[in-house]
This record gives sequence, structure tokens and C-alpha cells, in this order.
Amino acid sequence: MAEPTVFEQIVDYANRADPWPLYRELRKTPVAREPDGTYIITRYRDIIALLHDPRTTSRPVAWGILGQDPPEHDRARQALMRHYGPPEAPGRVEGMGKDIGDVVGRLIDSFGEHAADLVDEFAYPLPVTVICQLLGVPVEDEPRFHAWASAIIDSAVISTAGVAAAEPEELTRRRQDAIAQMSRYLGALADSRRAAPGDDLLSALVTDDRTWEAMSREDLESNAALLLFAGHETTVNLIASGMLTLLRHPGLLGRLRAEPGFAVPVVEELLRYEPPVHFLRRTALDKIDVAGTTIPAGATLRLALAAGSRDPEHVPDPDEFIPDRHNVARASVREQRESQHLGFGGGIHFCFGAPLARLEAQVALAALAGRLDNPRLVSDPPPYRRSAILHGPRHLEVEFDGVGP
Repeated sequence: MAEPTVFEQIVDYANRADPWPLYRELRKTPVAREPDGTYIITRYRDIIALLHDPRTTSRPVAWGILGQDPPEHDRARQALMRHYGPPEAPGRVEGMGKDIGDVVGRLIDSFGEHAADLVDEFAYPLPVTVICQLLGVPVEDEPRFHAWASAIIDSAVISTAGVAAAEPEELTRRRQDAIAQMSRYLGALADSRRAAPGDDLLSALVTDDRTWEAMSREDLESNAALLLFAGHETTVNLIASGMLTLLRHPGLLGRLRAEPGFAVPVVEELLRYEPPVHFLRRTALDKIDVAGTTIPAGATLRLALAAGSRDPEHVPDPDEFIPDRHNVARASVREQRESQHLGFGGGIHFCFGAPLARLEAQVALAALAGRLDNPRLVSDPPPYRRSAILHGPRHLEVEFDGVGP
């Protein structure tokens, strides 16, 4: 039996808690061709170039706008963004800050006197509640879409015995069934919102004739399901990995406790240092030359976002957690460039929910730092989620001396 490649070692769950030495080894080969023909792209500059390259596509794996190419993608994304962010809805996300703070406060108030699992009791219920409020989804339906989301995540695997060239048939079926059920659920909800609109995003979309000019009903259902799924699953990882990182850096945790505004650069550095998504998959539509390697049309690409964000050719001291590197207000042009990361991907598929994820993480981490008295890890490393793509702790047990006001 052949020795596992570096990429296959990264995929192995045994290395989930600390894949970073393997990512350093992987970067030594800017374009690594796996035994099954998959190409692994590891350097920041190459990943950024491919994310913007129209000769690549995320079809057929992704769904909604993530699985579309221009011009269909551009029309649908514009329709979705019209009611989500600037210029037509500049205050929708920013205006959620107080509500997010209220949810954060209630969750922390519900902790035990001296211990909590920050995933099950905080990092998961927070973004679920927020995305439900944004879309207009009844939060009491969470058990239903949690089951669908779990099926989708379980299918997001990279097999070490034939890396990702073809997913197991059963996993593919489960993912497709889960997406279909979630889409139908959102379709029924859209119908109810069209009959009796509220002030939520789904109501705004279905009552705007321009939405239907840009996408079909099937597209609307698919995109609404995508927003519901992506709006909480990746943010769970960002918050949980963020608190884990801060607990490993007590000096920075103390600074955040004293300076809540420090949460802004902390979250930016977390997106670089501990990104919630480690890989993106693309397919080459044409022959592409990358770092001296010719990738043939039809080949599968794995963009190693986690490796690229810690590329020493892009950022100095990449394995150090340095939030101040993101203080772009007083940074030089070079320092601003070095502060850029791949935490939200890039190109036309740059994360739609980035503004909301940033705000949630900033409010959440500042509140945890400010209210938990002497927090400490019960175990380090904690248990991790199974997925090598969506990376974060499955549980984060902490003890503390008390919970402040």
C-alpha cells in the first residue's frame, strides 16, 4: 500500500486538531497532483488568481449562486444583495447589532455557574437564531433544518482513498435529498411571506418583482436554502475557533476584555489564522497554467484556503496570531495587502454573508471575554468536527469562576 500523500494526511481525522505542520509541508509544492488526478493549490497568490479566473467553475457540487457562473450568477446575486446590503439596504445587517447583542446576552445568562460547552450552548444557537431572524424562518423549526444541514455537512467529505474525484454515491444522494427538502421548506415559507409579508429578507425578496426577473422559483428556493445553511454552519466554526484561540492567548483575551473594540482586528486575524472553511473545490473549464504546472480542462482543483492564508510569501510570521496586523487605518499599502486573507473566499463567490458573520463574531467574542471570569479550557485540543472542509471544534468545554453582568 502506498504511503499517504501530505494532502491525504491532512484529510485524515487523526490530524484534524492540528493540521498546520502538514499545511506547511503541503505548501512546498505549489501545485500538488494527487493519485486520482486532483490538483491541490497551496499558495495565496495562485488561489486568489484562480478564485477570479473565469476558466474555473464550482459546478456541479455547489448549489444556488455558488453553483452558477456569469451571467446567471450575477443576476441572481444582485437580486439577493438588493435587500441585504448597500446601496439599497445599507442598514439591514448593521441594524442587527442590538438584536445580536441581546441573543448573546441571553445565551451567556443561561450558562451554568462555572462551566459551559461553548459550541452547543453558544456558538451554534447564536448564528441559528440570527439567520432565522434575518430570513424570517421560525426558530422553532431548527430541529428540522439541523437534520438537513447535518446531512449536507456529512457529505462534504474528502475521501483519503481517492481524494474527492467522485463522492460516494450514498453521500451524494443524501446531500441532494437534504438540499431538496430544505429548498421545499423555504419555498413553502416564501409562499406564506408573499401572502403576508414581514420585515425579513425572505419577505423583501418575494414581494419584489425584480427578484422574479432575475431568477426562477426553483432558484429562489435553492438560494434561500443556501443562505439558511451557510448563514449558521460556518459562523459556528468562526466563533468556536475564535474563543479557543483566545483562550490559548490569555494576554489577547485580557486585552479584548478591556477593549471591546479590539474584537474587530481579532476577528479579521481569526479569519486568516483559523479559517472556518479549509478547502474550496473548482473544476477547470479550460487548460490553465499555475506555477509552472499545466492543469488540463476537466480537472478537479482543491484550493487550500487554510494553506494560502498562512503563506509566508504573503504574510510575515503566518503561524503567529497577531490581530494588530489588521489595523489597516494606520497601515502602509504593503501592510494592508498582507492583512488580506481567504477566510471568505474570493472572486464572484466571495461569501455573501461576510458582513453578518463578522458582526456576530465580534459581538460574541467581546461578550465572552467581558463576562466570563477567568475562563479556561477543560481539554486542549478539544474534539473536532469530522469534516476536513468545514473546520472547527465539535465541543468547547470551558470552566470559569463566574459570569459577570
